[in-house]
Amino acid sequence: MNRPFSSCCQSTVRKLSAVFIALVVSGGARGEWQIVAGAKEASAIAGIEHRHVVIQDSGNSARATIDIALIAAKSGTLRVIDNPTGSEPLADAMRRGNCVAGINGGYFDPNFKPIGLTISDGMIISPLIRGRLLTGVLCSSDHGIEIVRLGEFSRRQKLNAAVECGPFLIDLGNRIRGLDVTRSARRTFAAVARGGNAALGVSSDLSLAQLSEALSSISLRDDFKIWRALNLDGGSSSAFWFARGEGDAFSIPEEKTVRDFVAIVPK
Repeated sequence: MNRPFSSCCQSTVRKLSAVFIALVVSGGARGEWQIVAGAKEASAIAGIEHRHVVIQDSGNSARATIDIALIAAKSGTLRVIDNPTGSEPLADAMRRGNCVAGINGGYFDPNFKPIGLTISDGMIISPLIRGRLLTGVLCSSDHGIEIVRLGEFSRRQKLNAAVECGPFLIDLGNRIRGLDVTRSARRTFAAVARGGNAALGVSSDLSLAQLSEALSSISLRDDFKIWRALNLDGGSSSAFWFARGEGDAFSIPEEKTVRDFVAIVPK
């Protein structure tokens, strides 16, 4: 059973400088989500910011929250931090690595071994595999941060970081149909826009279908239209961390130890 965000996180959100966003969404059918309130704050690195948004389904008035770190292509790059013993929580790993933002990474088995391709600091920790949920790879190279389908992935490409996960939530700017609608949980995800901008995010309890619908409906920033989004390990693994410009951090901690973290470091 997933617990709601802690009171300290809610208090932290209230302290953010409130920025309310009006978004026009046509129609009222279920699945048409809109931002009804939001707040933003900057990091110490120009081009990287944290946004907290409250979203509402215009069809049934259901609400959820999304915290997301938006990363300009010129400002940050992706790093995967391996956590083989599970000894470090996300917050400690982010501080140790001088990261700007981060979330938990991909799936792992009962023996704490990563499931699917995992590359950390250019080293392959786990190989690429085929699986029902493993539909894409979040990766970083000298060309920038990308999300690619398995059929597009080249084993010859030199990657600095990679996590194989899934399912896809957004592809080519459109939501993915046929995702699960029955199980609600906290979710973490990565997203990219055309042009190289990227994002790491976490949501409150939503189904995969709802998260896909929400991400395809809302505009997180005028210059950031999600082109592709990939689901990462969610539920009790979900975590989010962001280094504020003032020196402290916004943090939503994981509820159990995880095998790896996806981080943003300055270029």
